[in-house]
Amino acid sequence: MTTTHDDLPLHTSKPSRQTTANRLFAVVHSCAILTLLYHHSLSLLNSTTATSFFITLTFLVSDSILAFMFTTTQSFRMRPIYRDEFPENMKRVVQELDVPALDVFICPADPYKEPPMNVVNTALSVMAYDYPTEKLSVYVSDDGGSALTLFSFMEAAKFASHWLPFCRKNKIVECNPEAYFATDHSRFYEAEKIKDVYQGVKVRVNNVIEIGTVGPEHVTGEREIQAFSKWTDKFTKPDHPTVIQVVLDSSKDKDVSDHLMPNLIYVSREKRRTSLHHFKAGALNALLRVSATMTNAPIILTLDCDTYSNDSKTPHRALCYLSSDPKVGFVQFPQRFHGINKNDIYACEHKRLYKINPVGMDGLLGPNYLGTGTFFSRRAFFGEPSHLLPPEIPQLCPTNVVSNPIQSPEVTELAHRVAACSYEISTNWGSKIGVRYGSLVEDFFTGYRMHCEGWKSIFCHPTRAAFYGDAPMNLIDVLNQNKRWAIGDLEVAFSKYSPITYGTCVMGPLMGLSYAHYAFWPIWSIPLTTYAFLPQLALFNGLTTFPKVSEPWFLLYVFLFLGAYIQDLLDFVLAGGTVQTWWNDQRMWLIRGLSSFLFGTIEFFLKSLGIASHGFNVTSKVLDDDHSKRYEQGTIEFGVPSTMFVPLTMAAIVNLAAFAWGNVEVFRGKCSIEGVFVQMFIAGFGTMNSKPIYEAIISRKDKGRIPKKTAVVSTSLAFALFAAAHVTLRN
Repeated sequence: MTTTHDDLPLHTSKPSRQTTANRLFAVVHSCAILTLLYHHSLSLLNSTTATSFFITLTFLVSDSILAFMFTTTQSFRMRPIYRDEFPENMKRVVQELDVPALDVFICPADPYKEPPMNVVNTALSVMAYDYPTEKLSVYVSDDGGSALTLFSFMEAAKFASHWLPFCRKNKIVECNPEAYFATDHSRFYEAEKIKDVYQGVKVRVNNVIEIGTVGPEHVTGEREIQAFSKWTDKFTKPDHPTVIQVVLDSSKDKDVSDHLMPNLIYVSREKRRTSLHHFKAGALNALLRVSATMTNAPIILTLDCDTYSNDSKTPHRALCYLSSDPKVGFVQFPQRFHGINKNDIYACEHKRLYKINPVGMDGLLGPNYLGTGTFFSRRAFFGEPSHLLPPEIPQLCPTNVVSNPIQSPEVTELAHRVAACSYEISTNWGSKIGVRYGSLVEDFFTGYRMHCEGWKSIFCHPTRAAFYGDAPMNLIDVLNQNKRWAIGDLEVAFSKYSPITYGTCVMGPLMGLSYAHYAFWPIWSIPLTTYAFLPQLALFNGLTTFPKVSEPWFLLYVFLFLGAYIQDLLDFVLAGGTVQTWWNDQRMWLIRGLSSFLFGTIEFFLKSLGIASHGFNVTSKVLDDDHSKRYEQGTIEFGVPSTMFVPLTMAAIVNLAAFAWGNVEVFRGKCSIEGVFVQMFIAGFGTMNSKPIYEAIISRKDKGRIPKKTAVVSTSLAFALFAAAHVTLRN
């Protein structure tokens, strides 16, 4: 399909060549799964002992969950499409005067977990877009209310007066200063001078961060003194007034070449200890309202503070789609990461989440909102395409035209009013308007609700990465991030908007199943925990739980295992991965199942009973030199005591012990390899995947090894599990 404007193609799309093969495989594999469930049902009916009944029932439940997750996965493979867009045609069709205004939201920002220079580079990279500066506004949300962040952006504004004309003059595409200066930039004679200015900014910002306060020696002008006057002794992170500071005003602030610069606005919404904050979703809604009062651009780009632009033409790519269909609510670019080690040991690329699955959803109603690198139509935050909900005051309406300057008293007063923590009380914000509350994964829930309301989305995946971000580079941060996702997903899965019921009815079965795949993502923990322990414990107690090699049912298991893994490997490699990165990816899937998914599921149900609570934690992007070196070498970082490491270590011990015991029993003739082959294979497979854990317990001496306390507790629990299984399974 081709979309044109004045005979100039803006974008094209074509179906994947794998579609037919995917559909055929789905039919065959589904038949095999149904046959396996039938086999389990017969075995359950024919069980003669309580032990065999328990084992068969456990496998039936686990395999039913695997069958459900397989079904949801197939929804991504039914109609995958690939798109191309032509931003050069977009620029020819739409003259600069007709380009819609663009508001960029960057959030959140924590100066101690996310280095401020990373956030500064993100802002500078979008300020240098190949876009009319008078139509570009960058809003930085500082949900921590830190004077350090505001100081960083005041320094960034000074540097921007040099950086922006340099990028414009030399047609720089990669407009992140840190990334640009890390490459060969010697072809431009003035680059070294610009680099010196940038290094000066880094030194001043890092000095202030190290000191921990913005002192009088750092504040020079009257404008800066007034800006920092709000940080009094009573100003704290959870309790402070609204701070809105216009750092750059596009109507009067000029760069060194006498060109106007984009708006740069710092926003820290009001917080009170007794108020609900809603974390990132609340910050985004505050930005939606504040920006509506100041600029009210029809297009909004949301970025995490560590996600910088890698292509100055990206806005025109998004406009190719947003200008073609009024029902397109957002254009999603894939998350890409820099600094990931060669084999991606923590599977932080998330190829399925960020690349493979969005292509599949794009053939339906479009990909889900991934939280960053997303261009929205502002109208999409206000209800259905054909029936927008009116906000409380006319100035927040997406069609309102702001006529007053952004620093006028009327605009300033209204911006502070809508950023108040009490503003949303008795309004539709968070329920029917704006970013939706009700889940820790507010991006997933918001995109889902938009699709349910009738909006479409587009997956835009250009050859040159549009954005790059930072990924967590130690295991505990990866697992904590995934645990938060798990809790948020289950909040959607068991809400009144569950994709299985509400989503399937409103969007259709394929789109409903696509969202159900993510909403029920954490229940992978149930079958993975089952297969990590039950066959091995049964092997230790002389029980066979799978068909013999000579039995026809054995071939069914072989087909299901090889079919699923080979298809997964092919998808991964065709998406640009390697066999080694795929192996690490599937190993991390197993690790997540026994840690973050398991603990997230437990915490969700405890919270549902009023027993536990959770909050939003920013993932740290700060590494020491030794840690960085180990990461580059591909060594998994355990390092800190964590209960999430206990099931992993237990599984490693149980699988190794079961594999060794099975070999001994076969060698002694106590059992036949034909009867225990599947159990031995599963234990051996678990042992192979647990190699980093054995190294972290036995041979490693660095700070990234598994703490002794974790190893002792895990070993003790593993032996206790062996003893309990011996008593239970023998009776």
